[in-house]
Amino acid sequence: MTAMVLVLAPGIAHADRGGGASQGGGTSETSGGREGANLVSKVVYSGSTSGSGGGGDGGGALKPVGDWTPPACWYEPRSAEQFRDYVESVYKETVNTPGQHSYAKQSVGMFREDYKDGTYKNYNLDKKDEGSFWVAVRDEDRRMEPEAQACDRMPFWVENGDPVPVENAVTPEVLAELAYNRVRLPAAEVTLRPEAATKVNLPTWAWLDRARFKETSVTASIAVGGLNIQATTTARPVSLRLEPGTPDAETYPASGECTINADGSIGEPYTRGKADRTPPCGLKYLRSSGDGTFTLQATITWDISWTGTGGAGGDLPDGTFGNDQAVTVQEIQAVNR
Repeated sequence: MTAMVLVLAPGIAHADRGGGASQGGGTSETSGGREGANLVSKVVYSGSTSGSGGGGDGGGALKPVGDWTPPACWYEPRSAEQFRDYVESVYKETVNTPGQHSYAKQSVGMFREDYKDGTYKNYNLDKKDEGSFWVAVRDEDRRMEPEAQACDRMPFWVENGDPVPVENAVTPEVLAELAYNRVRLPAAEVTLRPEAATKVNLPTWAWLDRARFKETSVTASIAVGGLNIQATTTARPVSLRLEPGTPDAETYPASGECTINADGSIGEPYTRGKADRTPPCGLKYLRSSGDGTFTLQATITWDISWTGTGGAGGDLPDGTFGNDQAVTVQEIQAVNR
C-alpha cells in the first residue's frame, strides 16, 4: 500500500495554529474537519496563544531550554461516523478528480476496502459506542521535520477503556506539551537609563516592569470520540539575562543573570540620587559603539508547569524568549581649559 501512504498516510493530518492573541485573551480553535485529504486536529487552544505569524507587538513563542521539543505529531480519536465520513469523502474526491492517476484511485480504493469490508466491517458502525478510531495528526508548522513523520501508523480501532498502543496518544500531558508550543510571551525589551545613549564606563540601569512580565498560560482541550480532557500550561518569569553585544562590557551582576524580585519586577528603576550606586541589574560598556550601535540581547527565562484532567500535572522544561535592542555608546567628552 505504498501509494496509499501518499494519499492517506496518518502523518499528513495536521493541526492548525490559530491566530495570535494578546496576553490574557483570545481563543485559537481548529475546525476539526478536513482539508483535502487531511484530517484537522480537534485540539482547541485558549488563553495567551501564539499565532504562526508571530503577531505585531514583538512578542513570540517559548524556546525550550535543552534538546526537548513539544510533539510534532500525535494521535487523536475519531468516532466511527467521523472516520467513515472522512474516508468516503476522500475516496469520492480521488476517484472523481479528472486526470487522477490510476494508482491513486487503486490505492484509495484499497484503503477504503480495508475499513469498509476488510479488517473492519462497515467502519465498525455496529459497535460505534464501544470504541473509536485513532488517527495520526501533525503540527503543520513543523511538517518538514523528521519528527512530524514519526506517527506513521494507519488508523486503528481502540475499545473504550483500553490503552492506546502507540506513543504520543493524546493525554493531558501531551495536551500540556502542545500548549507549551502555543504560549505567547511579551517582547522582552528592557527599560534602560540612560535612555537615548549611554556613555563609556557609565553604569546603565536596566529593568522590567512587573505589570508586563507576569504569569501567562494556555489551555489545550479535546472532546471527541468519547474522550474529553484538557491541560493548562503556565509560564512564570524567573530571570533576565543581558548580553551586551560586545566583549568590551561588564554586566551587573557579573553573571548577566538578573533574578526576579518579590513583587514580580526585574531590576530596579533608576531615579535621581542613584548615580553613585551600582545597579542591581544593568551593564557598563568599556568602549564606544562609534558610528553604529551594539546589539543588546535581553532574554527572559520562564519556569513552565502544567495541570490537567484528573489531577495530573508537573513541570515541563524551562523556556526562553528574547529581543535584540540597539544601544548607542558614546565617549564622555572632556573639556580642557
